[in-house]
Amino acid sequence: MIESVLMEYHHGFSICVSSQIGCKMGCKFCASTGIKFERSLTSGEIIEQLLAIENDEKITISNIVFMGIGEPLDNYENVVKAIKILNDPKSLNIGARHISISTSGIVPMIYKLADEQMQCTLSVSLHSSNNEKRSEMMPINNKYPIEELMEACNYYIAKTNKRISFEYALAKDNNDNLNDAKELVKLLKGMLAHVNLIPINKIEDGKYIKSTNENIMKFRDYLNSKGIVATIRRELRFRYKCCLWTT
Repeated sequence: MIESVLMEYHHGFSICVSSQIGCKMGCKFCASTGIKFERSLTSGEIIEQLLAIENDEKITISNIVFMGIGEPLDNYENVVKAIKILNDPKSLNIGARHISISTSGIVPMIYKLADEQMQCTLSVSLHSSNNEKRSEMMPINNKYPIEELMEACNYYIAKTNKRISFEYALAKDNNDNLNDAKELVKLLKGMLAHVNLIPINKIEDGKYIKSTNENIMKFRDYLNSKGIVATIRRELRFRYKCCLWTT
């Protein structure tokens, strides 16, 4: 089963698409962790998620985020092929700047994506500025630690001249205190970057819980005061969830 979600904003409709059936990454705060990996989706199956929702809802979707189930850069060829089809003026003609690709940090593929010279937005799931905490939250950090990840991110920025959006899910008593904010400033200072602070949603059997609203706002304000652009992702009630069955 493929899951995709429609989100309605004042500027139009966005869709969050899946790139795989299940996920290999094992991030401890993500609900996809409990979904066994079956296979990667084809480019056609990725595009079909958008077409199915547009058809069902009788709408036009203007923004796409690859943040659903699966790791997009673990299905690199099909994801890039899907983006090129979606972007093609003879196809759906969705501007590359309206497409975001999220990754947990597969370093070799970040370099490869940079060399594609596409104008998509790259979102990197960071969630901590030190290896010990990040490895606990995201096992991928054991293979590609923060130092290697940041080298790849700097290469991406230099190659594309586009800022990276760093996703940072704030978990209470884990990565949400002032010292964590100071570490993050030190890590990102001088980079063409934006920090997207996410009030974490507790998953079944998960140990991480949402930080307090006070801590979330203090964290954001500290980053902004040090020249790091940071915003808080607003919590949404999803309008529509689409499930497509595959063989």
